[in-house]
Amino acid sequence: MKGRIIKGIAGFYYVYASDDNIYECKARGIFRKNNIKPMVGDIVSLDVLNEQEMTGNISEVFERKNELIRPAVANVDLALIVFALKNPEPDYLMLDKLLLQFKMQKLPVVICFNKEDLSDKVKINSIFEIYQNSGAGIIFTCAVDGQGIEELKKLLTGKLSCVAGPSGVGKSSLINCLRNEVVAGTGDISKKLKRGKHTTRHSEIIPIDESTFIMDTPGFGKVDIFIKDRWLLKEYYDEFFLYEQCRFKPCSHTHEPDCAVKEAVKQGLVAKERYDNYAFLFSELEKIRRY
Repeated sequence: MKGRIIKGIAGFYYVYASDDNIYECKARGIFRKNNIKPMVGDIVSLDVLNEQEMTGNISEVFERKNELIRPAVANVDLALIVFALKNPEPDYLMLDKLLLQFKMQKLPVVICFNKEDLSDKVKINSIFEIYQNSGAGIIFTCAVDGQGIEELKKLLTGKLSCVAGPSGVGKSSLINCLRNEVVAGTGDISKKLKRGKHTTRHSEIIPIDESTFIMDTPGFGKVDIFIKDRWLLKEYYDEFFLYEQCRFKPCSHTHEPDCAVKEAVKQGLVAKERYDNYAFLFSELEKIRRY
């Protein structure tokens, strides 16, 4: 029988199989011998040992199309970055780091701004303008009244989507809406810290239907980016591509005179928020290189 690993704990793998059941499986010794470790997200073949107890053995791990490190998952089709419009306020630097992380792994990205009911049209339009040319899809939702949920569901249908974002933004609530039931635990916002309580403790794939899967991940408190050559950073900023007729080649778009990107920022053609984050990250990568 064929299936997908949706969770792995202490050497046991839970496989959502083609018969719409979940089996508790062990991996055969040959995998250890061949230095293969099954991952969450793997498409596998399993042999059922006991139909009543829903146990089995994983007999084959099919070839992966990709493999992420953080979160550790295989065969991802889409990255869904979730931030709240308010409570907590969006951290644009963290958002850009997550966007970079997934772009570096060549994953299509959708940015979901949740809690639309707590915001206003001015802020929503402003955020849309900042990210409209980032190369990511943008959607606004509200898990309370269901606004945007059907549109989000269409974007995710037939895919394994990895959900990432800080705690308290409503990731688990959105997943509950997509499944029309309570699946993932939700937590309150700490009034003192204005941060979410971490309600997701480990990476786990949640089936939405037989072809659609969501991977809920622990809330991110800190995001690091790993780029060996800081000059490659600009390659992940789509909005720069139209404005690279700079005087100097190559141009870092930070300190050089007659820089077309900096001029585009002055004219409002490139969002200042995105550019400022780029300049900050370029500087941080330079510090890392020095040490």
